[in-house]
Amino acid sequence: MTAKEKVAHRKLSMLQLAEKLRNVSEACRIMGYSRQQFYEIKRSFQEHGFDGLLDKPPIPNTVPTKTPPEIEKKVIDMSIEHPSWGQQRIADELVLVNVQLAPVTVRNIWLRHDLQTRYKRLLKLEEKTAGKKVKLTEEQIRLLEKHNPEFKERHVESPHPGYLISQDTFFVGVMKGVGRIYLQAAVDTFCSLAFGKLYTAKIPITAADLLNDRVLPFYEEEGVCVNAILTDRGTEFRKMTMNLVSVESVAVLSPNRLQVPFACKE
Repeated sequence: MTAKEKVAHRKLSMLQLAEKLRNVSEACRIMGYSRQQFYEIKRSFQEHGFDGLLDKPPIPNTVPTKTPPEIEKKVIDMSIEHPSWGQQRIADELVLVNVQLAPVTVRNIWLRHDLQTRYKRLLKLEEKTAGKKVKLTEEQIRLLEKHNPEFKERHVESPHPGYLISQDTFFVGVMKGVGRIYLQAAVDTFCSLAFGKLYTAKIPITAADLLNDRVLPFYEEEGVCVNAILTDRGTEFRKMTMNLVSVESVAVLSPNRLQVPFACKE
């Protein structure tokens, strides 16, 4: 007895068991078939007898329906042009240009071209536009800046060193016998040159001390003008008065931005 015949006999046994128990669900549970499979097997047996229970070999020279190349190209082009769109959105937009595709078909096309994630579609867009004079849409620019690490780390643009110093306070941890430890950090937004100092308090004096002790003396020694210092709205910065910073004049531009001008050496 061949393997196909064994399977056919098992299907026949299920039909006989269902007739004996007068319970299709119980017979399917015992034999490991679903109710849908049971009725398909029963219909094949009624129409073709025992031969209908044998598994049919695949029909030669037959392949599943394949999406035409021109339709597939439209899907790829639209997916790269709009990387944030999902498979349902792509399918809906294609309907507007008289192209009927199921969302799962769009997904299969993405898998064939390795575009199944938004990140991969963004990489494809970046690869397609690299070195070419192509006008990107606002949506494409926004997505590239959001996912590209170079753009993600770029918060402000500075034309030269000292143009803008960004200062902030970070909680480091608690040290036994000392207490809370805070880091006062300042970074030049042009070249990412950083200054840091640890303190046991988060107060205006410590914020100003970093500028007086590390930042301003360094730039003064190098003959570089510090145009402005950018901070957040922390209490240590909001209460930092002008007489705490060791420069001749400090002009407040906004609640969280101090301009610190001093003469540059020739």
